Parts: sequence; structure tokens; C-alpha cells
Amino acid sequence: MESASAWRRYIIHMDMDAFYASVEQRDNPQLRGLPVIVGGDPFGRGVVTSASYEARRFGVHSAMPSSHARKLCPGAIFLHPRFEAYREASGNIMAVFHEFSDLVEPMSLDEAYIDVGARVAGGEQPGDIAARIISRIRDVTGLNASAGVSFNKFIAKVASGINKPCGIKVVTPDEAPDFLDGLPVRKFYGIGEATERRMIDRGILTGRDLRKFSREELVSMFGKAGAHYHDIINLRYDSPVCTHHERRSIGKERTLHEDTDDRDMMVEKLSSIASMLEESMAKGKLLGRTLTLRLKYSDRTRISRSVTLPYPTRCSSTMTEIASELLDRTDAGRRHVRLLGISISNLEGEKEGGRRMVQTTIERFLISFPTPSSSPGL
Repeated sequence: MESASAWRRYIIHMDMDAFYASVEQRDNPQLRGLPVIVGGDPFGRGVVTSASYEARRFGVHSAMPSSHARKLCPGAIFLHPRFEAYREASGNIMAVFHEFSDLVEPMSLDEAYIDVGARVAGGEQPGDIAARIISRIRDVTGLNASAGVSFNKFIAKVASGINKPCGIKVVTPDEAPDFLDGLPVRKFYGIGEATERRMIDRGILTGRDLRKFSREELVSMFGKAGAHYHDIINLRYDSPVCTHHERRSIGKERTLHEDTDDRDMMVEKLSSIASMLEESMAKGKLLGRTLTLRLKYSDRTRISRSVTLPYPTRCSSTMTEIASELLDRTDAGRRHVRLLGISISNLEGEKEGGRRMVQTTIERFLISFPTPSSSPGL
């Protein structure tokens, strides 16, 4: 294991506390102190997007089916998301981050990494900087945040959840080995439920257990991700704060109100998704060449079908036509479907794509339509 004697970087991971729900409570004082859940229909098939801490005491958490959240917390107040309000609050929060550093890497509307090395070089302590950022956010937005402070992004990310809400956790290089050793694998950022089960089956319950395996053994068990796990546990993860990410794909998906085997209804939904996708791509001045249809059957099995076009596009009618062709290459109609989505990758800007946007029908392309890829595990 590499020496943990010095800070390589000074990174703060800032994470807003129950962001969407907190914005709702801030904007409507009557909701303060009450269990608030932002998300989909609790009597339908929606999911929880955000839950206030009053609701979390009942076991409610994000990504949980709203119907289950209603059973856990019968007195909860369910609200539909107001994304314009959240984006406005996020803009103010990100502006605060930039008051403290030019090196800010947003991860979502409510979280970001901040490299504060320049301020530390000027004599400030990273934990004190985090406290000042939290105070400044509260003054500007009326919202609360928590922070994790460490020498790499992974540990900072995990640390930010330790003392929520309104808390700060600093993990120094000397403290990092013990911190990771005692961490349950489910707390490792990037390890989902399926990987956690595979690790537990192999006797890997904590970071200490993970450390016992060599890189080769972890790669053998978990593929390329195994090398990442080995780097994390041995303090070799050293990704810098990145102020610019090149977007690789853009997509939209929607869960249907009811499972269906009606192809016409599916195509209608795909048309709606394609229109939303076209709008998003136009705002970003993006074109794309690879279209992927994603769907989930009623048994929750996910599959995808993809094709790469000869020219870039963002035309909704073109995307709908291609998606409907890809739909015919699935079991949709013979099996009930509960979710549909479209994503576009191989992105390029309008300047690069020029006037090559596909605005005509694709019959001539379908003559040589390649066999699309399938990803049952997605």
C-alpha cells in the first residue's frame, strides 16, 4: 500500500441535504417539520426522488417505489418535482462553490467536488473552508449541506454522508486506511446491490476484507471494476477535480402507467420521448450518430438495441422511426413492457456536424440495417 503520509490534493465533496424536499420546505413554510416526499404518484408506479429527514425516519429513501413509501409513512406529503426551482437553487449553490475555488466539478444539481488546494496553500485549513462553504450556502439559499474532506474524491464522497445532515467529516491520509477498513462494502461509492451480493458471497463485507485480495484476484472476480476497487482500497485512486466533462450520451426514458403489449402505444410513447430528446439536444447544440432503444419488460428484465447512423441527427421523427424499427427486434408485443427509453451517443456539436443532420426518411439506410447489439444486463 502506498504511503499515506501526505495530502496529495485537498478535495471537498459538497452534498446538499435532502435537496428537492428541502427546497419545497423552504419555499412553503407550512411544510417545515413535516414528512415531505418528492417523486411520482404514490398510488401509481412512481418512485421517490427525494425525502425530507422527517420522512427518512420512517425508512423512506430515494429510488424507493412511492407506493411503498406511502405504506411506510402514511402521513407523508407527496409532491411532484419542480425542476425549475431546483435548477435555480442549484445555480446559486454552484456560484457559492466558485467563490471558494475555480476548480469545481459538478456531479448533479446538488453535489460537486471542489479542489481547495490554493486556499490551503494560503494558510487555510480544509475543514474550516468546508464549514465556511456550508455557512455561505445557508446564507444565500436557506438550504443545508454536508461535506466530506479528504485527499481523494472517493474518500471525500463517502465522508460527506457520514455526518448528515449539516455535518462535516474530514479524513486525513493517516486516517484513511482505518476509515476504509471499517467501511461496509455497501458504503463504497459505485458498488450497487448486485455487486454487494457478489462480494458478500465471497466473504467481502468490509474494506478490510477487500484489502486481502490482489488486483489480479479482484479483476478475475469483478472484471475491470476489480482494478478500480483495488486502487481505492490501497489509496491509489487519484483522479483530479475536472472542471469540464465531455458529454458522451444523452437520453430519456419513461415508466409506463401500466404494463402494455400494445405496439402502437409504445411507438406513441417513443415519439414523445424522441421529442423531449430533440429539445434537450437542441439546447445543448448537439447531434448524435448512435441511437439506442432501451426497454424493461414486466418482469423487470432490461434490454437494449442499438444502431449507428451514417450521419448525425437530432430529428425526433428520425429517432422515432429508428426506435420503432429497433422495437420490432425485441419481444415487445409478445411480452408486456413497463419502461421505454431512447439515448443518443457518438455526440458532436453542431459546428462539427454542420448540415449533415438527417431530415429525411431512413428507408435507404434500412436496406443495410445492421444487427443491433443486445445488452440483457442493462
